[in-house]
Amino acid sequence: MDSNNVNGKLTKADALTRLNRFTLLCALLASTNSILLGYDIGVMSGAALLIRENLKISRVQEEVLVGSLNVFSLIGSLASGKTSDWIGRRYTIVLAAATFLAGALFMSLAPSFPLILVGRIVAGIGVGYALMIAPLYTAELSPAMTRGFLTSLPEVFITLGILLGYVINYALSGLPPHLGWRLMLGLSAIPAIGIALGVIAMPESPRWLAMKGRVADAKRVLLSMSSNPEEAELRLQDIITNSASSAHGPNDWHGQGVWKELLLRPSRPIRRMLISAIGVNFFMQASGNDAVIYYSPEVFRAAGIHSKKELFGVNVIMGLAKSSFVLLSALYLDKFGRRPLLLLGSIGMVVSLSGLGLGSKILEASTRKPVWAVVLCIVAVCADVSFFSIGLGPITWVYSSEIFPMRFRAQGSSIAISVNRLVSGVVSMTFLTISKKITFGGMFFVLAGIMVVATIFFYVFMPETKGKTLEEMETLFEDNNNKQSHDGGTEMRVV
Repeated sequence: MDSNNVNGKLTKADALTRLNRFTLLCALLASTNSILLGYDIGVMSGAALLIRENLKISRVQEEVLVGSLNVFSLIGSLASGKTSDWIGRRYTIVLAAATFLAGALFMSLAPSFPLILVGRIVAGIGVGYALMIAPLYTAELSPAMTRGFLTSLPEVFITLGILLGYVINYALSGLPPHLGWRLMLGLSAIPAIGIALGVIAMPESPRWLAMKGRVADAKRVLLSMSSNPEEAELRLQDIITNSASSAHGPNDWHGQGVWKELLLRPSRPIRRMLISAIGVNFFMQASGNDAVIYYSPEVFRAAGIHSKKELFGVNVIMGLAKSSFVLLSALYLDKFGRRPLLLLGSIGMVVSLSGLGLGSKILEASTRKPVWAVVLCIVAVCADVSFFSIGLGPITWVYSSEIFPMRFRAQGSSIAISVNRLVSGVVSMTFLTISKKITFGGMFFVLAGIMVVATIFFYVFMPETKGKTLEEMETLFEDNNNKQSHDGGTEMRVV
């Protein structure tokens, strides 16, 4: 028996390790919000081809159509921090699902390109809210030792959404174009309705309740999410100690003043947190992963695959590979830590994108399209999305939601995820145009170079957070005379 437990008392370490079933259920329900973005990414790769065929839109209009959701999700991301501090995490999840539902219905019923665009703008705002609030809510519910797994669930659901979108594309590819794309986009309303109804079973975040001075309510939630009352009390005391450091009275505080402290006069730990969170979100989208998924049919069409069934079938294979590896990463994230998987994933993406660039260049220079080069491109794309799912995919959401102190958490995360959305929109809206100028092969080599820079950034700036409570993060990011923070032999130079 553990010596710390001889007297039958629960230690802090024990409390941080337990995973309550109700906590898992709430994390799953909150994370299903992210399936909305995943489904859109997956289904839009096929719907865009049908819309282009049906409405005779140009390639530039196709880029605008695809990228507009990501650009306007910036609005939801920016507003989500303040909104969730004001109305709570739970109702922000409802708002995200309701906004996306309205946009999805508008898109599926729109008679023209401009009106489809309006629907995507509305849906994009909902996605912006969902991407910030799902990992944030989950992080605030989770014990430290299982937080990596639980907070990576949004990426798992994004990936499952992508796979679902691919399967729907394949299943509906035989329908007339004018009907096919409407069904593809309209079906996304179903998960949005399910999410809004599922919130009924979810409690409010105990950390938000404590921050608002509702300690009794916070304790009630923790009792339902802990293995016993002693564990709930330990977690509550940590939360109260942290929330007591707020400069504002808890009852009348709605997030005011946080942006000023984050951007204009941040302390050294806060500045390092902001750099790390913005950096990992920037490189997540600068890697081009979303664009590769959105436009993979265009890439494979250029490689010589022209049948819609074959194009969508390759997408399903890619979705299966991505789903398998994100589940693997989620299961082992708390065992191996954030940094090793992040570095492994980013190095793997460099190799995969280089292979994809090489295969594309060979196909561009060949009139006969050698089969081995086509196979190389397919394998390289599957490897790229798989390595993304091991590292950047899940770890970006985990890191963004866990490193900020409680008072800064919602709005700090919203700033970082706004950068994510902006870069995603820019990449999605320029990918085809740039590829036309420098070829697909040239574009993939550029993305490989970006991932080399990303790997260096991750190694230098991002400490290991495995096993730390949310209340311990500020200490982790404090300047400790350039000591190296390490976990299991993985080191980081403090900058």
